[in-house]
Amino acid sequence: MKMNPNQSSDRILSIKELNRYIKMKLESDPVLQDVWIRGEISNFTHHSSGHMYFTLKDKDSRIKSIMFSSYNQRLPFIPKEGTMVLARGNVSVYERDGNYQFYVTQMQPDGVGSLYLAYEQLKKKLEDEGLFAAHKKKPLPKYPKAIGVITSPTGAAVRDIMITLQRRHPSVPILLFPVLVQGKQAGASIAKAIDAMNRHGEVDVLIVGRGGGSLEELWAFNEEIVARSIYRSAIPIISAVGHETDFTIADFVADLRAATPTAAAELAVPHIAELTNQLANLRQRMRGGLLQQLTRKRERLGRMQRSPFFLHPRKHLLQHAERLDRLRDQLHYRASRRLGKAGERLAKSQRVLAGFNPREQVRFAKRRTEQAEQRLTQTMLGLHKQRRQALLSQIRHLDALSPLKVMQRGYSLVYDEQGSRLVKKVGDVQLGDLINVRLEDGRLQCQVWSMESMEGDRVEDGNDNE
Repeated sequence: MKMNPNQSSDRILSIKELNRYIKMKLESDPVLQDVWIRGEISNFTHHSSGHMYFTLKDKDSRIKSIMFSSYNQRLPFIPKEGTMVLARGNVSVYERDGNYQFYVTQMQPDGVGSLYLAYEQLKKKLEDEGLFAAHKKKPLPKYPKAIGVITSPTGAAVRDIMITLQRRHPSVPILLFPVLVQGKQAGASIAKAIDAMNRHGEVDVLIVGRGGGSLEELWAFNEEIVARSIYRSAIPIISAVGHETDFTIADFVADLRAATPTAAAELAVPHIAELTNQLANLRQRMRGGLLQQLTRKRERLGRMQRSPFFLHPRKHLLQHAERLDRLRDQLHYRASRRLGKAGERLAKSQRVLAGFNPREQVRFAKRRTEQAEQRLTQTMLGLHKQRRQALLSQIRHLDALSPLKVMQRGYSLVYDEQGSRLVKKVGDVQLGDLINVRLEDGRLQCQVWSMESMEGDRVEDGNDNE
């Protein structure tokens, strides 16, 4: 719910709305959502519903707290009045009463808080590095040949493991590697034993653990050296530390966690009696399956023996032979037909290809050129003949119009004395002028004595008359 301060005076909130708004603001604060606090428990009530209601207080202040049953079921201790604890949780508001409360998700007795914080820090570090990744867990062999046990040789845990392994599968050998499981040297001792077991390679599964105890007593299994030795082990490891409520770093890194050492032994090997029963069941099922299969085979053999194919095999053989002949004929006919069509397509393709043969194309072009040359020669000869005939016709026509031809018919041409001007009229000359007369076979030089026009006018030279 968003509130505008400028509108706050124009709107009146209900108590529920106000509490919900405060709750939303608190739950949106990352600091208040993951808080560790130290305090003393007072007003403790373990409700019949399983929820725990109490107050955490110190000398200066107090806060109401609640731990729901889903979280307090995993508590390794029972909180009491006056117990100093380290609690982890978040702050929120109970809307009905308008009280803010501390909602506890984890709780440890104060005094071991530093170890618990170290535990949480190492757990987060290894988890971030992927040592807890499920896909890196190695599967346990279904039928191990030997079991390695790394624990104290004098504790109750080793006795429980040995008894359980002997009871479940006495034929599987057990190799015990005694180590310290408590104290400052315990972590290094356990890590050294795991590495030694891997070097020898004589077992298929390792059980690493001890009996129950306090956080300080189990601390060796929370050390980084043990966690990393478990992680690099090539042999699958079952962790068996303390009781069901005890969770150590080794439990997270191991390939499989067992709630107790006895449970670890039960997970490591199958029960011989169960294997015997399974084997008997398998044998019975195999026998039943073989009998059923044998029965089916016999019935099938009987059907086959009664089958007409076996009673009259030649008859069916002849039928198939006849059918084979028909199929052979069909195959021959279809093959011949397809072969003929293929031959036709081949011939057609060859003809088409021959048309594109360069030699044939050159020959064809040459033949066309020769034909064109012949046609051109004939055309030129015809045209020459036609033009020659036309020329001869014009020559004959011009010859007919030639003055020489006219003069052959008795005509002549008269020129002046110089022979450069044709005398066409009587007025072109004067009496006494010398003229040239052109005849068919020569020239005449004459002198004009008289002139007479077509009208009959006559002019004569007087000297001659004298």
